[in-house]
Amino acid sequence: MNVFKLLGGLLFFVCVLMAPEAGFAQITSNAAAVIPTEYSSGSQDNIHIFCGAKGEKNASLRAALPSGESANFEWQKYNVQSGTFDFLSSEGNTTPTISNLEDGCYRVKITTTLGETTSTAWVFNNYMEATAEIPESDCYSFTLKGAFETPQLIYTDLITGQPKELVKDIQVKWSADGVVVSRIITAKIFNPPTKNTDYTIEVTDRFNCLATADVQYISIVTKASFEYQPEDQGKYNDPKKPEAPLTVTFTNTSENGDADKYEWYFFKDLQKIKDEEKAGTFKDSIQDIIYSVNPVYTYESTGRYMVKLVSKKVSEFSTCTDTFYMKDYIVIDSSFIEAPNVFTPGNGDDVNNTFAIKFISMKSLKVTIFNRWGKVLHVWENNNIPGFSKTITESIWDGKVGGKYASPGVYYYVVDGIGRDGKRRKTSGFVHLFRGK
Repeated sequence: MNVFKLLGGLLFFVCVLMAPEAGFAQITSNAAAVIPTEYSSGSQDNIHIFCGAKGEKNASLRAALPSGESANFEWQKYNVQSGTFDFLSSEGNTTPTISNLEDGCYRVKITTTLGETTSTAWVFNNYMEATAEIPESDCYSFTLKGAFETPQLIYTDLITGQPKELVKDIQVKWSADGVVVSRIITAKIFNPPTKNTDYTIEVTDRFNCLATADVQYISIVTKASFEYQPEDQGKYNDPKKPEAPLTVTFTNTSENGDADKYEWYFFKDLQKIKDEEKAGTFKDSIQDIIYSVNPVYTYESTGRYMVKLVSKKVSEFSTCTDTFYMKDYIVIDSSFIEAPNVFTPGNGDDVNNTFAIKFISMKSLKVTIFNRWGKVLHVWENNNIPGFSKTITESIWDGKVGGKYASPGVYYYVVDGIGRDGKRRKTSGFVHLFRGK
């Protein structure tokens, strides 16, 4: 029985000896980051890093106790010159929490009914300040230049007394409209935007401390572009094969161009350019230049045509330009003549009553009707055919000669004219005139 009492007493004594170390928690804080020291040997302390503004002291530490415990606290601060801990001569040095701390190492001695223990921690008031500017800008690029200020964080190896610097691992990011454009402090941006754009530099370190700065890029560049719409030539025409003359409306969709600086270049027909080059007479591929925002242009002849637009933006020190070409040619179909081989005038059904010629892209036209003995019965001529909105079907002959209907039979016609492609178009043939009873 005495042996058991003796063993029980020894166990209680051991527990009492161990209680001070087991009962006290480490120093805590609301720091942005807490990392361990890297002393040369022995146990390590924690480093509490607080983010704030330059000159601000927002570091604080708290010595935590098990729930329900009461204790006395004595805070000390490490003296780098002497290598010792000195009593912290400031208000609150005997409370569990101390605030408004300068950078350095702090130790708290905690005394309870169970004994005395100490805990040590480093604190740093870290900050990050950033600036941003655009020192240079031209028609092709501009420079985003950032800078930042942040303190060195140096603590002391309490074993050797040697200073050690914390690596911050600083990261930089430039962004605009939520999109990252660069990750270097001074960045050259090519293909500048055509609108004024805000850029933000964000500087962070491994301790989650952050600084931002904004700068606005004032755009001095332009981007040329346009759309075009040929006129509607009606249901008789294939929209993929418009005829001459063709009027096309051009709509300027350029960005950030000066309204009085647009230049439209209308090129000659591609085949004409090739023919001139082959003949050695080529001088210029440009047919017309128009200075307008949204021009309307009429192509008088058939062919394949290219258009380019030059947009300009004039600023204090430069004039920036951009050029836009159509992806495809405007194709205007070649001239065409078609004559029927039968018509039935005066038969009372109001169908196919006239000899009608269908044609497109013609500039002049002459139609002559002959009888079977070669006598001219009728002539129709137009030397200035205007621009029509569709393929033309022109009534050439109503089947009358001298006010009376011609006899049924076979007649001969000759169609001769000049197309808007400059080519002579000629066709001839027989037409049958039928009459009802």
